[in-house]
Amino acid sequence: MKKTLLVLRNEVLSNVTRKSYLFIAFGVPLIAVLIIVGVRVLREAASDGAGGGSTGPSSAPELQVEGYVDYGGLITQISPDVPEGILVPYPDEASAHQALSAGEISAYYVIPADYVESGDLLYVNPDVMPLSSGKQSWVMRRTIFNNLLGNDPERIDRARLPMDVEAVALAPPQMQRDEDNPLTFYVPYGAMMISYMVILMSSSLLLNSVGEEKKNRVMEVMLLSVSPRQMLAGKIAGLGILGLLQAVIWFGSGLLLLRVSGQTMSLPANLQLPLSILAWGILFFLLGYAVYASLMAGLGALAPSPKEASSAVILVIWPMIVPMFFYVFLIEETQGALATGLSLFPLTAPVAMMTRLAAGGVPLWQPLLAAALLALTAVIIVRAVAGLFHARHLLSGQSLSVRRFFAALLGRA
Repeated sequence: MKKTLLVLRNEVLSNVTRKSYLFIAFGVPLIAVLIIVGVRVLREAASDGAGGGSTGPSSAPELQVEGYVDYGGLITQISPDVPEGILVPYPDEASAHQALSAGEISAYYVIPADYVESGDLLYVNPDVMPLSSGKQSWVMRRTIFNNLLGNDPERIDRARLPMDVEAVALAPPQMQRDEDNPLTFYVPYGAMMISYMVILMSSSLLLNSVGEEKKNRVMEVMLLSVSPRQMLAGKIAGLGILGLLQAVIWFGSGLLLLRVSGQTMSLPANLQLPLSILAWGILFFLLGYAVYASLMAGLGALAPSPKEASSAVILVIWPMIVPMFFYVFLIEETQGALATGLSLFPLTAPVAMMTRLAAGGVPLWQPLLAAALLALTAVIIVRAVAGLFHARHLLSGQSLSVRRFFAALLGRA
């Protein structure tokens, strides 16, 4: 046990300080969060400049005096946040035009008697391109908005924030899909891609570690003092800690982005992913990582060089790629035979099950059974791969092939 912990410690310390790991684990999610938060801030700033909830200019001296002619008797009170004397009433267009000619006002509005029905309003400005209208159009907009609501402060506040919805889904999970919302598809698809990339990148760390140590003959020295199973267990656990950290950051960032985006993109209720999916993501990552990291280590032990090992990765990861060919069935037919089979088969379960869980409507017994089968597979593969760490494999120099790889796993090479 002590030797296993020493191997674990060495793997963690030697990889956690790598710039590539720090960027992928922390930099990529941070960039994504900053982008989403930035978009939200820009949208809020844009919405503040329009509608009844818009704010006025930061300084009153920038405003120019304007007039208005109200034929419908709509305006009974100027909005309280409009500076006094900025909006001047006139009984008819003639008097407003006379004030405009005299320079008493810079422009004036004409509100027709049927404004409430038509919404039409006339703006008279002597400038060919009235620059001032864009800066202080909020003055008339705010005044009309308040008067349409009877200048009732409670109604005005409620109209600016008409509702704060708390959605409660009463239908069964499989009946909650909103086919018109593209996010119903992209959220499970994103969960699938995150699961695939996190497991692949974490497992690749072990492949690189074994390949480099075999190339530098460090592994031969280590095997003199530790058993193959102790070395493999320490490497899997050490790099698994780093992979788990990366998985938690990625899945946590995904949930954070989804919740932040939901404030501006109106996510349907069934896409408000529960925190339980993070727990499932961690469980299936650990089990999937144990399987694929062990297989990657076996590649590194059998391949004569790290380059050849990297080029043969497809021998190991192809089961994780299979669900991507059938992602439509995993997302749209979560209870179908194909989706269920892919999520229960151990080598495809880490990706397929997380896709289905994000899509919703998965009975509890299925992820539990998938996790149990995956754990059993991980134990079998770890034991088989540990047997590859012997001199006849590490020093053979034979080229890597599909037949030799699987024969070695079965103990026939």
